[in-house]
Amino acid sequence: MRLTTKSEYSLLALIYIARHQKHGLVKIEDICEKYAIPKKYLEHLLLVLKQNRFLKAKRGSSGGYRLAMPADKVNIAEIIRLMDGALAPTESVSTYFFAHTPLEKEKKIIAVFREIRDYVAKRLERLKLSDLV
Repeated sequence: MRLTTKSEYSLLALIYIARHQKHGLVKIEDICEKYAIPKKYLEHLLLVLKQNRFLKAKRGSSGGYRLAMPADKVNIAEIIRLMDGALAPTESVSTYFFAHTPLEKEKKIIAVFREIRDYVAKRLERLKLSDLV
């Protein structure tokens, strides 16, 4: 598993929103300023998060973003899978994004990659957004 800026920026934005939503809707400009994220790129990421029901948005000058569910209901594995795909080191051991690969011919290496997948998936599925706020 390797995180792209899609996952990294999405996680940063969600953490920021979770920390600040008690003061009302969070403006995209505040997130961009805090983490030096290009606004157009963050708009795209927040749209994906909204479409997948992690965020709610209100348009207009008094608008912004808030979480669509409590932070303790958002697991980090879901966000990473949404933005980057499989958590597994190779698709041939992926639970959600399985595809055949040449490594399948070597059962011992596949077993190691399954162990890695299981550890990473369990750890990230237990990790909630609220743990990072």
